[in-house]
Amino acid sequence: MNTYTKEVGEKLNALLEKTYDAEKGFTKAAEIVKNESLKKYFTQKATERNTFGQDLKKEISSFNQGIDKGGSLVGTVHRAWMDVKSLFSLDDVESMLEEAIRGEKASIEEYDDVLKEIDLPSSTKDVLAVQKNIIENGLYNIKSLEERL
Repeated sequence: MNTYTKEVGEKLNALLEKTYDAEKGFTKAAEIVKNESLKKYFTQKATERNTFGQDLKKEISSFNQGIDKGGSLVGTVHRAWMDVKSLFSLDDVESMLEEAIRGEKASIEEYDDVLKEIDLPSSTKDVLAVQKNIIENGLYNIKSLEERL
């Protein structure tokens, strides 16, 4: 296949947008949290999501699709909610971890949705499968961090 269908291009751009939203969310979490282990974890996850975004942009571009710009309204609301929650929560570390877990589970569902597409080239499937696996491993790690705190 030389190009994506319009629907696949839209789904990949939506995934790209959510990837950058996640990067911004993890960056915000790293700024808010005081625990150094969590700060390091959130910073690492933000960097990881930036790399995911760059890889997705390359993949989308390689099939002559346009790249959508900007973050989603849902991502903006999510980060604002994290700000409010951190201000009013007695245990902001636990709240931040819970929200990160929720976000990672949502990301896995979004990757699953795109991976179900029949019209994906193998290179795209490979990129998405690797990224989804990293998110799943990160979800396991963040759950173990939550248990230790």
